[in-house]
Amino acid sequence: MDGQLCTENWVGRVAVVAASGDLDMLTAPQLKDAVDAALGKDPAGLIVDLTQVDFLGSAGMQVLMEAHNHVDGTETRFAVVAEGPATSRPLKITGIANLIDMYSSVEVALENFAA
Repeated sequence: MDGQLCTENWVGRVAVVAASGDLDMLTAPQLKDAVDAALGKDPAGLIVDLTQVDFLGSAGMQVLMEAHNHVDGTETRFAVVAEGPATSRPLKITGIANLIDMYSSVEVALENFAA
């Protein structure tokens, strides 16, 4: 397994958590920890960037849904950046794309948050 890496960057009060590599049952807990850490800092928005993810498994999708449910009904905006067959297709097939705001790039998501 190539070690999955999660990074946290901030643009103003928006946290951008970026994952890379395979997002499966072995690496999803790292993403969950990164998302929980970012949410613990009370961001105005949280963007999970999956553009560097090569494989998105059900465990990774579960982390996204938990994050969505966590901020639902709060002031915090939530979005996922997913482009391409490895990430956006599984989200569309499972119907998660209908529940979560999805964008093609972090820039587009940030513009949408700022609007």
